[in-house]
Amino acid sequence: MDYLKIYPTQTLNGAIEISGAKNASLPLIAMTILAKEAVTIGNLPDVVDIKTLLKLLSKLGASCKFSKKSVHVDTSTINETKATYDIVKTMRASILVLGPILARFGHCEVSLPGGCAIGQRPIDLHLKALEQMGAEIDIKAGYIQATTPNGLHGCEIIFDKITVTGTANIVMAASLAKGVTTITNAAREPEVVQLCEILAQSGVIINGIGTAMLEIHGTDGKLLNIKDFDVIPDRIEAGTYLCAGAITKSEITLTNVEPKHLGAVLSKLEEMGHTFTLSKNTICIHPAKEMKAIKIITQEYPAFPTDMQAQFLALATQAEGVSIIEEKLFENRFMHVSELQRMGADITLNGHTATVSGRTQLSGTDVMATDLRASSALVLAGLVATGETDIHRIYHLDRGYEALESKLQNIGAKIERLKE
Repeated sequence: MDYLKIYPTQTLNGAIEISGAKNASLPLIAMTILAKEAVTIGNLPDVVDIKTLLKLLSKLGASCKFSKKSVHVDTSTINETKATYDIVKTMRASILVLGPILARFGHCEVSLPGGCAIGQRPIDLHLKALEQMGAEIDIKAGYIQATTPNGLHGCEIIFDKITVTGTANIVMAASLAKGVTTITNAAREPEVVQLCEILAQSGVIINGIGTAMLEIHGTDGKLLNIKDFDVIPDRIEAGTYLCAGAITKSEITLTNVEPKHLGAVLSKLEEMGHTFTLSKNTICIHPAKEMKAIKIITQEYPAFPTDMQAQFLALATQAEGVSIIEEKLFENRFMHVSELQRMGADITLNGHTATVSGRTQLSGTDVMATDLRASSALVLAGLVATGETDIHRIYHLDRGYEALESKLQNIGAKIERLKE
């Protein structure tokens, strides 16, 4: 098993090219199930979650040819509609195949999903919406078994809670349904927006893209002509490297990035004292003279993203004063706190709120990654800790970050991947 060894880093300098967004790629790959012909997706990140979903499509009968930064997917050869536990257990986003397979074939079996243990992300919202659209759903022996005796039909769906994968799943299902589906309280994340935009370019009429109210006019089973496209840049990867610049007091430049997707992250970094030079697809961070404490509440887009909470918590250990970070989306997303405390961080947990007293000198030690974003927080802490930091269980990191250690090495970080 691999682990990362990180040595103290004085200053970083240089540029990092941001990869395609993992969280956009997954629904877009699932979307190819709705396509009449093969589709090539570009700017795809080379991460484990992408390979897992492509493996799942391959097991269903699709042809997936992966090359550097792109994949050629032909779902016309799909001859199986059961997504088995052996693959789904490793990635919760596998549930994204449920909507499109059910819409195209009228029946589907998907194992109940796995993934990072950061808290409950119930799929009941997906299932309830599909039932409203005419699906008959049963859960037996750990599998969601769904059929559509009379096909899927449009209806009015109101999500009790904003759900990104739920919105994506229902948008895909509604694209091949009969009639008009409206989704109230839809997710507005850039990843959902790109999915809707590609579907709209492929012949599906979708009104309200980028808003909390979506209206999808289904094609009544007619498959889509999906043209080749590129995935948007990964805003969470970009935010993570901005934090790397901030915590090491370094000036670094990000390329192939979309600044407008990072509004909340840039705003909080500015509050902490950092400044930026922005262009259409680059961000240069200029370090703060003295980093200030911050208050953060994680919420759905366009508010501060839960996927950046861990990184900012690590950053807050190096800020002057007391920072307050409240996690409103996932109940178990502070598992990295105990590992940062092992490194000397002064953090107090009270329910869903972390109080961070800074600035503290962190010390390198052995720590364990507990989930994807917690892994990157430990990397950030390791950059400024005294001594060596060994981060174990980095398979979590590999699920969502492409070549993290080499990207950091290229701008001066002392980090290496070793075998246990």
